[in-house]
Amino acid sequence: MAVKLMKGFWPKVSRIILRNRILILLGIVAFTVFLALQWKNIRFSNTESNILPDDHPATIQYRSFTKIFGEEGNAIVLAIRDTALFTPKNFNRWNKLSKQLEAFPEIDFVVSLENLRVLVKDNDEQVFVMEPFLKKKPSSKTEIDSLKNHLFNELPFYDNLVYNPKSGTIQTIAYLDKDIMDTPVRNEFILNDLDDLVKSFEEETQMDVHVSGMPYIRTWNTKSIVDEIGIFIVAALLVTSIIFFFFFRSFRATFISMFVVIIGVMWAFGILGLLKYEMTILTALIPPLIIVIGIPNCIFLINKYQQEVNKHGNQALSLQRVISKIGNATLMTNITTASGFATFIILDSDLLREFGIVASINIVGIFILSLLIIPIIYSFMPLPKTKHLKHLNKKWMDFFVNWMERMVRDHRIAVYMTTVAILVLSIIGIYQMRITGSRIEDLPKDTHFYKDIQFFEQEFDGIMPMEIVVDTERKNGVLKPATLKRMDELGSVIHEIPELSRPISVVDLIKYSKQAFYNGIPKYYQLPTNQENTFIMDVARKSSTDGNLLKSFVDSTGQTARLTTYMQDVKIDRMEEIEKTIQQSITKLFPDDRYNVFMTGKALLFLKGTKYLVKNLLLSLALAIGLISLFMAYLFRSFRMVVISLVPNLLPLVITAGLMGYLGVPIKPSTILVFSIAFGISVDDTIHFLAKYRQELAANRWQIKKSVYAALRETGVSMFYTSIVLFFGFSVFTISSFGGTKALGALVSATLLFAMLSNLILLPSLLLSLERSIANKQVLKKPQIDILPQDEDNGKEK
Repeated sequence: MAVKLMKGFWPKVSRIILRNRILILLGIVAFTVFLALQWKNIRFSNTESNILPDDHPATIQYRSFTKIFGEEGNAIVLAIRDTALFTPKNFNRWNKLSKQLEAFPEIDFVVSLENLRVLVKDNDEQVFVMEPFLKKKPSSKTEIDSLKNHLFNELPFYDNLVYNPKSGTIQTIAYLDKDIMDTPVRNEFILNDLDDLVKSFEEETQMDVHVSGMPYIRTWNTKSIVDEIGIFIVAALLVTSIIFFFFFRSFRATFISMFVVIIGVMWAFGILGLLKYEMTILTALIPPLIIVIGIPNCIFLINKYQQEVNKHGNQALSLQRVISKIGNATLMTNITTASGFATFIILDSDLLREFGIVASINIVGIFILSLLIIPIIYSFMPLPKTKHLKHLNKKWMDFFVNWMERMVRDHRIAVYMTTVAILVLSIIGIYQMRITGSRIEDLPKDTHFYKDIQFFEQEFDGIMPMEIVVDTERKNGVLKPATLKRMDELGSVIHEIPELSRPISVVDLIKYSKQAFYNGIPKYYQLPTNQENTFIMDVARKSSTDGNLLKSFVDSTGQTARLTTYMQDVKIDRMEEIEKTIQQSITKLFPDDRYNVFMTGKALLFLKGTKYLVKNLLLSLALAIGLISLFMAYLFRSFRMVVISLVPNLLPLVITAGLMGYLGVPIKPSTILVFSIAFGISVDDTIHFLAKYRQELAANRWQIKKSVYAALRETGVSMFYTSIVLFFGFSVFTISSFGGTKALGALVSATLLFAMLSNLILLPSLLLSLERSIANKQVLKKPQIDILPQDEDNGKEK
């Protein structure tokens, strides 16, 4: 029953398509217009995607932290390292910039020299008061030098917060309103208002202002992604159209193919808008991916059409055979490609799940568009001219096909020995691979904001916040001397780690209070003794409410405190060492029965998220291999055929992994994606080849050699064409300024090139060596489902 259904299905589909051409075209136009109307719903991501699931312990702890202290990482930092700053004109202009920033509603508050407060003791009232650092606008170099000396030598509380005494760098910190952190308002402010302010200051003073902070980086990063979308689409169209024309030497075929993939791109944007998904660094890749993946569909369909026309010259019969013969195989190849992307759907990461959903839907969509548009458009056109069919008989293609056939026929032992040698070398390379990477490693290296990140790492020891939350489990427990001493010891451990900045906490406020009690003498910047504690702690409680920065150290009940440090851009393995060192100190200093202490923050979430993602992407790859194996088993009803079909596609993945080990390319989210994507695409060639091979087996009375060579000759050209298009198509991503996208493009391109050679040489060799027993079985038991309908030319039933 299944055989009859499948045998009649595709001829029926071809009749429906060709008899309802106008109606189908109108339907495509209507649906395209509908999706185009959804473009208005496309939003570019303003949030930082959390890779970890909501129930992960690290996510729960971070949510607990933000519930008490609010969103972290809302600071934008501006700094100048220039001795010219310490002149009256420039110094006052810098303070004016701080006032201008504070005037914007998007800014919550600013910490700068202009509004800096100094804690002093009022001897008359015997209380501490916060006095302004600048009591008046300085008008001479002498006054500024005095202020500089006071700041650098007498106010250790602001060391690494407002100034770096070693280099003389001055920093202003502007804290964004937390309500706009994940909204377009943040982007508009940073890209327009803040940018204009900084440029105006630089033009007036001729000094360079360095700007950074997580909101700033995220905003400019998003802008870079948006700018690259158009570049990728244009580059992908240009590269694929040039290669397509080189192969087919037909403007008509090239324009038709470009028309198909452009509609596919419109659908891709429409699906994103329809599902209301945000445009992220991954979903931004989908439109150019559709171009690169869609062109091979066009190649197979147009190549088959031209072969049929060249064979008998009957247009109607040629179009019918294109749909009925290539339709099923092309559907299968697109389903396997979509499956490679769809495996991301099972992951708990919203970023990857949305990427998988949109990519898999659009891959099926581009198949439908190719199958409908190409035959219909050709049905309205005259038959291809002789010059359009010349590419079918190119001498260099004949040479290539003859070379493949000769390798398979005469050098199979050499092929196997070479394969084993490459496999062994690749496995050795795999053992050299490392899971590493960093949070900003993939950012565009030549951008101003990346260079500023390096500046702040050098000057202030990092920009990625890491938080340590100390819950004393009792009201006002934070201000107990024992707790403050433990936090101070932990702070000393952190300060000794070179990749971390000096930590800031309530301990620094208490030390500052003692310094103020002793008339601001810097050597008294330390925790008070038991005798000093009562009076100074009372003052500290009052002072901590004076200024938004100070009151953020402890929650309203005095039970929970935060200790904030900033991490440099370090590799994941070093980040793990740092986490382990700090955790050991926490365990030693804070007994579990009295304190609940945990680490959190964006830096730590990145570490946990990367390890979680790599683990799940490996699971996704295993699932993709499993799904496609089941698919092959269903199609061919043979375990050995499943093995034969998987070997040529797994080998390229192993080779690529080995190369990554030798070249020092680490395993990280951007590179681990390569394997699922490449496997889903490379298996397409296997399906096309095996489909034709099964067809030839039935036509040639199960003569293996004859069938293999016939399949190699007919499908080899199309497989070569599509592989070259895919290679150069994915190479387009290497022009990206993002390291992850660049690595993705280069590694997928290399993997697909290996896969082409593997499918054209190793696969036929395996069939000739291992398939005889299958063929003998098939003589007695024919396959239940044929991949392709039999050629009408030989007139034989399968």
